[in-house]
Amino acid sequence: MTQQTQPTQQVHNTLATSEAFPITLPGTRDQVQMWAHPHDVEAAALQQLRNIASLPWVVGVRVMPDVHLGKGATVGSVIAMSQAVAPAAVGVDIGCGMAAVKTTLRLEDLPDDLHPLRSQIERAVPVGFAGHQRPLDGAALVGGEWRGFWDGFDELDRAVADQEKKARQQLGSLGGGNHFIEVCADDDGAIWVMLHSGSRGIGNLLAQAHMARAATLPHNADLPDRDLAVFLAGTPEMTAYRRDLFWAQDYALRNRTVMMALVQRVVSEHFAARGLEVGWGESIQCHHNYVAEETYDGVDVLVTRKGAIRAGSGDLGLIPGSMGTGSYVVRGLGNEASYCSASHGAGRRMSRNQARKRFTEADLAAQTAGVECRKDAGVVDEIPAAYKDLDAVIGAQSDLVEVVARLTTLLCVKG
Repeated sequence: MTQQTQPTQQVHNTLATSEAFPITLPGTRDQVQMWAHPHDVEAAALQQLRNIASLPWVVGVRVMPDVHLGKGATVGSVIAMSQAVAPAAVGVDIGCGMAAVKTTLRLEDLPDDLHPLRSQIERAVPVGFAGHQRPLDGAALVGGEWRGFWDGFDELDRAVADQEKKARQQLGSLGGGNHFIEVCADDDGAIWVMLHSGSRGIGNLLAQAHMARAATLPHNADLPDRDLAVFLAGTPEMTAYRRDLFWAQDYALRNRTVMMALVQRVVSEHFAARGLEVGWGESIQCHHNYVAEETYDGVDVLVTRKGAIRAGSGDLGLIPGSMGTGSYVVRGLGNEASYCSASHGAGRRMSRNQARKRFTEADLAAQTAGVECRKDAGVVDEIPAAYKDLDAVIGAQSDLVEVVARLTTLLCVKG
C-alpha cells in the first residue's frame, strides 16, 4: 500500500509555539494558567474556567491547547482541588481514554483496499449503543483478575443495580461520538492499531447519579454554576463517589484492553490469510477523563483531568487528531507547571450541531480522502475541519511532551 498524503485541515488555529505559554487567564490571578491564547477560546469556555477557579477548594487550573466548551467543565482543563472533587468536571464518560499498539507490519504489507479489514473489525467490535450478545470472558482474552472486579459491582450506587448484564455485554465495545478504532502508519512505515473509548453506559449512569446527588448538598447552594457541585473529603458522599469513580475508571481500562485484544485477533487473522504473521508490541494506555491523587509543592491534591492526559516524566501518551488527520505518540516531560499534564487531542473548534449545519457528506469525503472510513451523514459532525489543527496543538505544548511518533490514519472505524 502507498501511504497517502495527510489530509489538509480546512481551518487553521492560531496557536503559537510553547515559548509563549503559559498565559494567566485575566481575572483569575495566577490560578488559571493556559497553554492557549484566551482570544482563541470561545467566551463561554473562558467563563467556565473563571467559574471553576472561583471555587474555594480549587488550588489551581491548567488549560491545555485543545481547550473548548464542555458539559459541566471545560474540555482540556486540569483542575487541582484540596479535599474536594466535582463529579461534573470528570464528566459522564469516566475513564475515557486511548490505547495503541505497534505491530510488526509495514506499510508495504497492507493491501490497497482496506475495506474488508474495516468490515471485519466492525463485525468483531460493537459500535454505537450496542454491546456483545453474550458477555466476553475477559480473563480468557487478556488474562488478569476479574472475579474481584465484577464482585465489586454489587457495591456500586443503587442507581445501577439492574445494569450488570448490560455492563458485561458492553465490555469490549466502542461506543459512538468521537470514539474510534484506527489502523495507522508512522513516518517510518510501521503499522499501529489505536482506539479511543471509555466506560460506556455504566460510567455514564454512575456519573449522572453522583452529579445529581452533589447538586443537592447544602455547601453547593451558592455556586456560580450548579454543574460545579462538589463532594467534600470525609463525607459519605465522597466515599461513595470515589468507590464508583475508581471502579468505572478500571472498567474503562479493561474495556479498551479487551477491545484491543479483539482488534488484534482480527488483524492477525486477516494477514495470516495473506501469509503474514503479525507481531505486537507493548500496549500504550492513557485515561483522559479521570481523577488521580497527586502531590505538587508538598500539597496533596485531587487532580481532575477532563480532556487531558498525564504527562509525567517518561510517561507515554496518545494525542489523536480527528477522523483522518492522524495522531501523535508522545512522552511526558514532567512539567509540574501544568500539573504534569498535556492535551488529550486536537479539540473541537465548533460544536457537533454547527458542523452538521456547515458541512456535507461531500465535504467529509473530500477531507477524508485516502482513509478507509465511513463518509455518510451520520459522522459529518466528526469531519476534520470541526477540530483544531493538531500540529499547532502539539507545537503549543513542546514544554509538556516530546513527540515519539507521528501517525497517519489509513483506516478508521466510528460508532
